[in-house]
Amino acid sequence: MNVPSDQPRPTARVALIAPEIAGNTGNIIRLCANTGAQLHLVEPLGFELSDTRMKRAGLDYHERTSVRVHRDFEAMLSALGNPSFAAFTARGTTRYDALHPASADLLVFGCEASGLPDKVLSHPRCVATVTLPMMPGNRSLNLANTVAIAVFDRWRQLGFHRATAMNQDPTTGGRTAPLAIEDLSLAPPIGESATWEQPAVQQ
Repeated sequence: MNVPSDQPRPTARVALIAPEIAGNTGNIIRLCANTGAQLHLVEPLGFELSDTRMKRAGLDYHERTSVRVHRDFEAMLSALGNPSFAAFTARGTTRYDALHPASADLLVFGCEASGLPDKVLSHPRCVATVTLPMMPGNRSLNLANTVAIAVFDRWRQLGFHRATAMNQDPTTGGRTAPLAIEDLSLAPPIGESATWEQPAVQQ
């Protein structure tokens, strides 16, 4: 992640591709502000950024996080330096907790109705298609909930870097031992995890 020296390094970079529901995006803005994540919105958007529903869901957190809007997916990748990314999809083959922070610099999520398009899932910069487990027979998770799970798991792997005094390991009474946020070169192979049954999730 390339961040100006006078700005803290984001705990995660999140991209929403053509989000449709203002309330979801507002909740994700609030999430990013509280976790130190950076948010990128890719047009077309299904709402105006001035939408009162988005502002209501995001409360006053809009001014506490970095939100950028891009005209299309390729423009976003170019602006970010063409990073590798993980795509969250019902068709994913990697469970979310098997994704190491060094494996993908950007977490990408699709719109609420149809998820991510094939051109994103097959993009050469996509290093993993990621999914979340669910109970059998259930259809999907809310977009904002899915993003929250992914962002908090990444932040957990980074030892809740820059968190408040609540950053304590309940099993030892001490701080968690974070991965080195400046050097995440020791990534395990994509998808390395315990055996699990095929999950289902839809954005």
